[in-house]
Amino acid sequence: MKLWLFNRKGPSGFSASSTAEEVTDGIDGSGLTAIVTGATSGIGTETARVLALRGVHVVMGVRDIAAGKDVKETIVKEIPSAKVDAMELDLSSLASVRNFASEYNIQHHQLNILINNAGIMGTPFMLSKDNIELQFATNHLGHFLLTNLLLDTMKKTARKSGGEGRIINVSSEGHRLAYHEGIRFDKINDPSGYNGFRAYSQSKLANILHANELARRLKEDGVDITANSVHPGAIATNIIRHNSLFPLPGIAGKCLLKNVQQGTATTCYVALHPQVKGKSGFYFSDSKVAQPSSQALNVEVARKLWDFSMNLINKCSENKSMH
Repeated sequence: MKLWLFNRKGPSGFSASSTAEEVTDGIDGSGLTAIVTGATSGIGTETARVLALRGVHVVMGVRDIAAGKDVKETIVKEIPSAKVDAMELDLSSLASVRNFASEYNIQHHQLNILINNAGIMGTPFMLSKDNIELQFATNHLGHFLLTNLLLDTMKKTARKSGGEGRIINVSSEGHRLAYHEGIRFDKINDPSGYNGFRAYSQSKLANILHANELARRLKEDGVDITANSVHPGAIATNIIRHNSLFPLPGIAGKCLLKNVQQGTATTCYVALHPQVKGKSGFYFSDSKVAQPSSQALNVEVARKLWDFSMNLINKCSENKSMH
C-alpha cells in the first residue's frame, strides 16, 4: 500500500517515491569529484554508492575509518569501476575538520560537489570537544568550517573545468520545529530549556540559513558554485530508529517513511541533475524546489548566523592556542 501523494510526480518528473538511481539515470558523472560526509550509514552510504555508480570519484568523510573502509569495499564489490576513498572526519571537532580539509587539499586538487550530510539527532545535552552544544557543533558548525576550508579548491575547480560546483546541505523538514526564537544565539550552550529534538531542529534550520547566505555570497563573488539545502524525507534509518520522537507504527509508518533509496534521491538529484543547473539558495524536497519556514528565509538571520559561526570558530581557535 502506498499513498497516492507519494507517487505523484512533480515538475522534475520525479516523485517522493523516486529512488536515487532513478533520478540520476543516464547521467555521466565521470571526471567529477565529490565529498560526502557521514557516509558510513543510511543515506550517506547510499549517496556515496549512487554517485560512484554514475562515475563520480567519491571521498567519504567518516568518523570511523574502519567502517568507512567496509563501505568502500561493499561499493567496489558491487561496482568494480567505482572510485571511492575514505578519510577520517569528526564533524564535532573543529581540529578534525581542519585536519581533513588540509589533507584533502594536499591529496586532491579537485572538488566539484560537497555534500554536507553527516548528522546526529535528539541527543541529551552535551558539549563538543570545543565546548559547543553537540548537535549545533556537529550538524552545523563543523560543516560550516569544512565548507569554508574547501571553498578555494571548489573555486579553482569551477574555473579550471568550466563546470558548476555544487554544495548541498542535508537539512530536514524538522527545521520547522526549532525553538520559537529560531537560532538561540544567546543560549546556544545553555542546558536550561534544552530540548534534544528542538536542538536538532535548530541545527537543521541552521543548515538552510547557511546554504542561503553562502549562495548569496557566491553570487556576489560571481563564482560558478551553487549552494542549496535538501530535505531527504522521513527515513527509516538508524538516526530515527533510536528516537522515540517518531512514533509511527505499522502501515502508517511504512507509507510515510521513505526507504533509504528514496531518501537519497533529492540529494543525488541536486548534486548531479542538469535541471538544477544555476539554481542556488533553494530548499529541495522530493526532487523539486520546496518552501521552507519563514525563519529559514530570513536574510538578516542568515547573515547573523554566518558572523556568529565565524566568531565561535575564532574563539575556539584562540582558546586552543592559549592552552
